[in-house]
Order: sequence, then C-alpha cells, then structure tokens
Amino acid sequence: MWLIDQLAEQHIKAAEEKGKFNNLPGAGKPLNLDDNSHVPQALRAGYHLLKNAGFLPPELELRRQAIEVNDLLKQLDPEDQRYKDHSKQLAILEMKLRQAGMSTDFLHGEYAAALHQRFGREI
Repeated sequence: MWLIDQLAEQHIKAAEEKGKFNNLPGAGKPLNLDDNSHVPQALRAGYHLLKNAGFLPPELELRRQAIEVNDLLKQLDPEDQRYKDHSKQLAILEMKLRQAGMSTDFLHGEYAAALHQRFGREI
C-alpha cells in the first residue's frame, strides 16, 4: 500500500471513531448507483463529476433543447415567422438526436395531434 493510501486510511478511521460520519445524509440507506456501463472506464470519473456539477451528456442536452423548442412552438401561432424558425431548429435537433441513436417519440405526442388537426387530417 502506498504511503498516501495509508495516510488517507488513518484519517478516515480517526474521523469514523470521532463519529463524524454518523449524521451524513442518506446514512443507513442503500447507495443509489448510476448505471454507467455504457461509458468507457477511463471516462466514468469525468462523467460523474460533470453530472454532479449539473452538466448533461451531449445527447441529453440535445433532448432538453428539443423539449424546450417544442414547448415554445406550442405557444406560437403557426403563421408567425418565429414559429417557422423554431420548427426548423426543432427539425435539426431531431435529426441530431436520431444520429445519436435516440428516439424522438417524446416530441410527437400532443404536437403531432395539433399538426394533424391544423391540416385537417385525423390521427
């Protein structure tokens, strides 16, 4: 065992004997471990740090953006120029999500029904 490992173990044991770990949140509960088997071993620590800091992997960030644009489209009039611009942006985000191997079904629930109604078709 390396010297630094021994020092760390000594500090942990001393803190445990003083009871510094007794009132930690989640004490006595099972750990909630993330399934990171799809992430290469060398990148797991980095992904974990980014997740704890509030950052999302690129695919989930694209999904968040697509949901945001989709919600914005629901509030705009289809005749508005901003509606057309945001529709193009949503189409690009959908394409990127599909290229990343993610489903875009979450975008087509209420939005698809509104489009079909607008253009006179029934679902």
